[in-house]
Amino acid sequence: MGYATKGAIILLKTEPSIQVQAAIAVIMTIAGFYFNITSTEWIAQTFCIGLVMGLEGMNTTAEAIADFIHPDFHEKIGHIKDIAAGAVVITAIAAAVVGFIIYTPYVVALFE
Repeated sequence: MGYATKGAIILLKTEPSIQVQAAIAVIMTIAGFYFNITSTEWIAQTFCIGLVMGLEGMNTTAEAIADFIHPDFHEKIGHIKDIAAGAVVITAIAAAVVGFIIYTPYVVALFE
């Protein structure tokens, strides 16, 4: 647990991409409290946040390993990095859809 916590702290301190994801997570958590979302919605939101941030960490790891193995530009290394980043994008889009499904009724209700 100590090494994992250390890794999470390093990731949050040094990687701008995970910092953006963490900021979005904080905003969505605040929104959850503001709109008093249901337990099921909290589960979905928390799962999405964890999935996106965890996959972002794995993407960062894949890029670091690729750079360590081959620090110069290499087409196959670039391909690997693109695939890892693509996995994050797919997950982030799915999380955004979940967020849209959760929050649209609450936002619409504000204007009624």
